Amino acid sequence: MTQPRQQTRRPPQAPPLSTRELNRATLARQLLLGREHRDRRDAAEVVEHLVGLHSQLPGNPYTALWSRIEGFDPEEFSRRIERRELVRISLQRSTLHTVTARDCLALRPVLQAAQERLLTPAFGRRLAGAEPVEVAARARELVEERPLTFHELGALLAAQWPGGDPQALATVARQLLPLVQVPPRGLWRRGGAARHTTAESWLGTGPAADSAPDASDASDAPDALVLRYLAAFGPASVKDAQTWSGLTRLTEVFRRLRPRLVVLRAEDGTELYDLPDAPRPGADAPAPARFLPDYDNLLVGHADRTRVVGAAARAAVWTGNAARPAFLTDGFVGGTWRLETDTRRARATLLLRPLGPLPRAARAALEEEGAALLAFRVPGADHELTWEAPWYG
Repeated sequence: MTQPRQQTRRPPQAPPLSTRELNRATLARQLLLGREHRDRRDAAEVVEHLVGLHSQLPGNPYTALWSRIEGFDPEEFSRRIERRELVRISLQRSTLHTVTARDCLALRPVLQAAQERLLTPAFGRRLAGAEPVEVAARARELVEERPLTFHELGALLAAQWPGGDPQALATVARQLLPLVQVPPRGLWRRGGAARHTTAESWLGTGPAADSAPDASDASDAPDALVLRYLAAFGPASVKDAQTWSGLTRLTEVFRRLRPRLVVLRAEDGTELYDLPDAPRPGADAPAPARFLPDYDNLLVGHADRTRVVGAAARAAVWTGNAARPAFLTDGFVGGTWRLETDTRRARATLLLRPLGPLPRAARAALEEEGAALLAFRVPGADHELTWEAPWYG
């Protein structure tokens, strides 16, 4: 008599993470549920945890860190840039980031492929036959003699390759060389042209330093980067990690790492990965009012941004590839803000434009946090906070 076949029971799947649960988990990783005290983890350690801070605008990292660190000292952070402990360099998505010196040396080789992908055959026609490797070698000599702006570098390279477009020649140098911006660019309340030299020249060492966090050989370097990404941005999908880093073909990396990760699901069924011991607070965890600068990590760290930017907020926050400064209320983008000062910085106005009507308690919390932001950004000035008409409704 044929015995009935026993069916293998699969363990029940965990319920999908709701958007609010994803929101709270990401805010916890980004240190936006509660400020980190600088005695527990200083600014450089926070920058390393966040795998760098987007720095297209020189003031961005200062506002980002003020929103994340209790007692953040911008002058000390600025002095650490002068001491070459922190640098500004093109990294994720080929955009400018502020990172520690050791992360500069560790991350740029891992992300180099994303830099080189921009040098397409169509772009090459602007070089008028100049070989990119030769252009980069000459550019290295020039910027290591003295830091140069891209305009100055392009003009000097065009003198050697007269048929080439100076801007294109300088772009080759930017994509192939680890060029850092030197002070006073990026210092607190100080300006200066964006002048560049190589990371090796500025830091006095070569890439892939043994002291770099999670340093490893080139074969598994993307694995270490993905683990750090999840620690700061998880839970996240493969596509999220690719969008954040600018790298492609990370599916195999996640496949290798899968035994070390927990696998979760978003509400739409997307597979998400996370570190087993990473914080995932519940959906009801309180989320305070916070102000984010343009291109904050929270705004650009995922392909699917619905965990923080709802459908109504996208058009308000994003204009093309530009992300406006935004404020958070109940953990989600609730509107945009801008800071206006007079020429003497004697008067400063913080203008808040909500997406729509806000509850009285949310407005009061934003006004309190906004007053603190004004005191941080423009101390000693006469301060005013103004509500503008909502984006919608």
